[in-house]
Amino acid sequence: MIAPLATFRVLDLATGAAAVVGRDFAWLGAQVTRVEPPGGHADRHALPRADGLSLDFAIRNAGKANIELDLVSEAARFEALLADADLLIESTAPGSPESLRLDAAGIAQRHPTLVVLSISDFGQTGPFARWQATAPVLDALTGELSRSGLPGRPPLLLPGALAIECALVQAGFAALLALVNRLKTGAGDHIDYALALGAGQALDPGYGIRGSAAAGSKAGTESRDRPDARFMYPIIPCADGLVRICLLAARQWQGMFKWLGSPAEFADPSFNNLGVRYRTPTLIPAITAFFADKTRAELEAQGQAHGVPIAGLRDPVEALSSEQAIARRAFAPAAITAKVSAPMPDGIVEIDGVRAGVRPAGSLTALPAWPWQGPRPLSGLRVLDLGIIVVGAEQSRLLADQGADVIKVEAKAFPDGMRQTADGGPMSESFAVGHRNKRGLGLNLRAAEGKALFLKLVAQSDVVMTNFKPGTLESLGLGYADLVKANPAIILTDSSAFGASGPWAGRLGYGPLVRAASGLTAQWNYPGAADDPDSYADAVTIYPDHVAGRVMATATLALLIRRLTTDRGGTISSSQAEVMLAHQATAIAAHALQTAGTPLETEPAQDAPWGVFPAAGDDEWCAVTIRHGDDWAALCRVIGRADLASDAALATRTGRDANRARIDAALTVWLTTRTPDAAMQLLQAAGVPAAAMLRVSELPDSPLYQHGSYLAHTRHPALEAPFWQNLGPARFTRIAEPPLSPAPVVGQHSRAIARDVLGLTEAEISALIETGTLEVPTDAVAALVSS
Repeated sequence: MIAPLATFRVLDLATGAAAVVGRDFAWLGAQVTRVEPPGGHADRHALPRADGLSLDFAIRNAGKANIELDLVSEAARFEALLADADLLIESTAPGSPESLRLDAAGIAQRHPTLVVLSISDFGQTGPFARWQATAPVLDALTGELSRSGLPGRPPLLLPGALAIECALVQAGFAALLALVNRLKTGAGDHIDYALALGAGQALDPGYGIRGSAAAGSKAGTESRDRPDARFMYPIIPCADGLVRICLLAARQWQGMFKWLGSPAEFADPSFNNLGVRYRTPTLIPAITAFFADKTRAELEAQGQAHGVPIAGLRDPVEALSSEQAIARRAFAPAAITAKVSAPMPDGIVEIDGVRAGVRPAGSLTALPAWPWQGPRPLSGLRVLDLGIIVVGAEQSRLLADQGADVIKVEAKAFPDGMRQTADGGPMSESFAVGHRNKRGLGLNLRAAEGKALFLKLVAQSDVVMTNFKPGTLESLGLGYADLVKANPAIILTDSSAFGASGPWAGRLGYGPLVRAASGLTAQWNYPGAADDPDSYADAVTIYPDHVAGRVMATATLALLIRRLTTDRGGTISSSQAEVMLAHQATAIAAHALQTAGTPLETEPAQDAPWGVFPAAGDDEWCAVTIRHGDDWAALCRVIGRADLASDAALATRTGRDANRARIDAALTVWLTTRTPDAAMQLLQAAGVPAAAMLRVSELPDSPLYQHGSYLAHTRHPALEAPFWQNLGPARFTRIAEPPLSPAPVVGQHSRAIARDVLGLTEAEISALIETGTLEVPTDAVAALVSS
């Protein structure tokens, strides 16, 4: 593999979680140098530690070089490094002494061709710039927390730090987009990247494209209580644990029915309806009895044979030791220190069939100017979009927003499932959000003439984006070997549930099944309820679809950059399961070290109080987290409990955790006399990370979203009511917010594309429409979208 970003030099001053952005650049071949103060930064010593080094630090900084430098006494040396760099990544808190000493805005002015990525919790300016974010705070403010948990029970914090992990993937996309724009214009950029914005877009956005199960519904109309989708993806006990099944389609139910032995009790054709199955109280008990004496592996094999989507619930360590993860080398042994090694992610994409992970940086190569011209960074680029549902929509929509001519290729017989509506209309709100700024081409790829037209389009395009089950394109005669004959410079992307290779490559990969198989579902339940199949609460989330789309969009930009010097295209492949595993890398490494008997310094993962607490109002909640002693002292001052701050038993983190119930009770008494918003304002003013739990319907009226201009209220000619949708991925100095052109109906631009791109005459176009090879909207739909 030729490393796609080998031409770029990156100076990485980011600390903590933000360091993963530089690591991801290193995975793609960039020469990344971490700059630390003399003696190293404190994040080297964060717990858990092995042989004196933080596991988080080792994982987040894999593949980087390192130098120590004092920004004040060695200012000239730092300026020389900046003059030689392409990208600077920094994460100082706005207004802090470190931020003032660094002066990222001044650096951007002094080095006008440098791209500066400033990562902060809530942005560099404005009323929220000094607020503090933790994963629970971001869960609460993005609307994700209000959808996590079970009806009638408290909201449930997401496992790990998914909001931060996803937001940082989007930060990397924003930085690479600015580098592309620099190739085009010669000018750098200063990117004000707020984790709050990124988390609201890249995890499971309330006003982004939604999962297929909710495609026809309107965002923001959910019940105030936690939604319940367990019936759609039931979890069932078996001989050695739990499995999850997905019986959405009638054909899937028919496979389950035959697998059960075609029992007369469920033979009525009405069982093809999901609602009927859900309302039948004897069905799940019957499946449970059938599964009881079978292992997870046996059920997975038999389910696949019957066309029943099924996956065993595994913890992350089991997921990493699965035959699929081993076959694909998702993690590889890597040095933590000279004495200690542990498994770490070996990248999360494959380029030209080779994992793009930890390896020496590539050699520098001068890049020619960006060849595509136009007003936006990707204007002039052409992308053929064969993607479906969420990942397929997002990976190409991110490029369309930045000016690429994205052509959504569909056929009326096989429309994208996201189009479905309750009334059978041509457009759902979800599809309108996920496919804005694209053109629509109706083309029958199963017909010989349709394939020939598609290959002719490939010859005039740059990228083909897909997320089918592996082997689907080859079955159509449109695999990479076929595409490259039409265009040797074409780039083909593929994102699938478990990856394009390995024994699980052909498995049906609904998101809930991927989460179960990858260890996430096992962590997404109420404490002490791991054995209760009804306690798991991840059925509503769409993770990792949105972040997987950003992984693919970033890798696509990287390969386009590589193509500037090689004149060759290539392939990009990713596994959504491996995206999840990478987000759990520290826990996996810690378990491996403990299993091997390696001494590991640990502390409780959380400080008390840490969680979601009831506040004044009906089902109102506030997330509060304590990171260290300063937060604890500030919390005690705000809630008027100086006695807790002075209590010697509570002076340490372990002491607070030991007295968790006592502390939580004191905080709850204070919160129940205040609204979540009032409590949030008071606590954040004191520097304590806290957030009111917002519901999706409340986001547009939130001052946080209004100040950041995170959302736009728009209309689509095929929809009666206006709707909200997310804006761009970051606040750039030189890249404007994306346009919001309406998403196409099937075949809306078929005539124009056939005429202007393929060069067909009107007579040829009419003949192709007559045979059904080329498709256009009906007159009624055409009139609707042109109104």
